Amino acid sequence: MKTKHIILALLLLVTGAANTLQAQEDRNRGIIQSALRGLEYEVRAGFNIGGATPLPLPREIRALTGYSPNINLALEGNIIKWLDKEEKWGFIIGLRLETKGMEAEARTKNYSMEIIGDGGERMAGNWTGMVKTKFRASYFSIPLLAAMKINDRLRLSAGPYVSFRTSGDFSGHVFDGYLREGDPTGNKVVFEGEKVAPYDFSDELRKFQWGVQAGITWRAFKHLNVHADLQWGLNDIFQKDFDTITFAMYPIYLNVGFGYAF
Repeated sequence: MKTKHIILALLLLVTGAANTLQAQEDRNRGIIQSALRGLEYEVRAGFNIGGATPLPLPREIRALTGYSPNINLALEGNIIKWLDKEEKWGFIIGLRLETKGMEAEARTKNYSMEIIGDGGERMAGNWTGMVKTKFRASYFSIPLLAAMKINDRLRLSAGPYVSFRTSGDFSGHVFDGYLREGDPTGNKVVFEGEKVAPYDFSDELRKFQWGVQAGITWRAFKHLNVHADLQWGLNDIFQKDFDTITFAMYPIYLNVGFGYAF
């Protein structure tokens, strides 16, 4: 009986190994056929470092007193199509799942603001004092890039991208200052000591973003890539009809990470 069990286990082991080898052979054959058609595939993982910022810095923001990039992850899959036999020129289309965010603190004067009072009432006006901001959003992004291979290890890319927001938070609080209700000469509401007033503009975030990106990819080993891509948003993170914040804020991020090339 023991011998039968050993034989059965060996048969299962041999069958599993044969199936694994067959799957590996099929995958290798598929990769070779893709390469003959000028196609490459890669997956990436990285971090987004940056923030949403006005350009140029408006006069209402007198000083940036604190900043944290937070942890913003990005996962991406790309298809690369080379257009010539030398594989020097081509294009890249991808799908990226990513988060973008930051925390910032600034000293402001006559900063347009709508805060939430102790009783839940909303008060709008001009804020002079400190502002703490937290921004975080998740996106599906689709880059469409031109690619140029410098040599077997180095590749440059540039082009547009579009992003679709799946979740978002833009909130914070004000402290150590005062609000002039309505306009700069309105009723003065003071917040001093430990007294703060929150604000939340999450519902005003735009669903659709677009911008441009440019980057460099270095083939460190046979299948391992290292990359850096600068992503520059070209439209405001807020909806067009949102006017509490009187200036546009653009998402500007550097994505750095590594990838596996098939």
